[in-house]
Amino acid sequence: MGIAVSYHDTVTKLQGLERFARGPFDRTNWFGLLCNAADAPLVVVAEDETEMVAMPLMQTRHGLHSLTNWFSFTWRPLGGTGPAQSNLLEAIAADLRAHANRVVLSPLPDEDGTASRLETAFRERGWLVFREVCDENHILPVQNRDFAEYWTNRPGKMRTTLKRKAKNVDVEILTRFDDFAWHDYQAVYAESWKPEEERSDVLELFARAEGESGRIRLGIARAGGVPVAAQFWTVDGGTAYIHKLAHTQSASNLSAGTTLSAALFEHVIDIDRVDLVDFGTGTDAYKRDWMEDVRLRYRLTCLNWRKPKSWPAIVKAVARRLAPRHGPR
Repeated sequence: MGIAVSYHDTVTKLQGLERFARGPFDRTNWFGLLCNAADAPLVVVAEDETEMVAMPLMQTRHGLHSLTNWFSFTWRPLGGTGPAQSNLLEAIAADLRAHANRVVLSPLPDEDGTASRLETAFRERGWLVFREVCDENHILPVQNRDFAEYWTNRPGKMRTTLKRKAKNVDVEILTRFDDFAWHDYQAVYAESWKPEEERSDVLELFARAEGESGRIRLGIARAGGVPVAAQFWTVDGGTAYIHKLAHTQSASNLSAGTTLSAALFEHVIDIDRVDLVDFGTGTDAYKRDWMEDVRLRYRLTCLNWRKPKSWPAIVKAVARRLAPRHGPR
């Protein structure tokens, strides 16, 4: 028996790959939520006698795309290890030539080689592959420090703000999902500077599942009993993930967001004893105050030159590559 490639519109085939999950965005439950929310999910599976790899995708009017939403930190194929994974990825790339003119994969990490393996697999199977940086990921390697050691290295302005303002709010950190606390989170978000959340129902279902597993860290800061800041974190496999944070604009002078962030950092470092804090994607300047390192996230645009429908996209991609870049050198 060689390698068999199959196509599915549910996550049933992912059940056996849960052991390969490295974080919240690799889990079967997460992809199940996205499958239910997507108009046309497509889980592509390659398997042989001993190994299996799955690529959760979705069909769009522009071709196939990673099964993600605005909330995803990363996307990667599931299953397989080493050379076996590479062979199965190549089998998927070869089979997809008959089904798609364009495959866009993002946001891809590469500290584990994900982007490079996918780029090689699609190139080897005859796709034109364009790789670009699409985002950045701010992280804090804890390096066996306690919170006090970490805090002494934060900017002086932050430390002064916490010292002056912490007494103005009361902080609660929950390690389970709580309907009343989630209502407070939603109320804060609605009164914040943040844009309206796309598919907030998916976020809530994810939070509930993380609460049931004991991975949620939901922080609420209140002033006079009124919620003024809220943050949704999870702790998974030695990493704390900062998913969402907001504070009400009317209470900006309280610096409740800084106080709540400090409390959550202290909790995950001193109590959960995580090795890494992951602040997700985005180039927000304030993340640099809290984090100490940056990892890049990549987008692969894979174009099937055999299909005329992809030719305009190929011309545009090549033109962008050849266009002169202006600005300081």
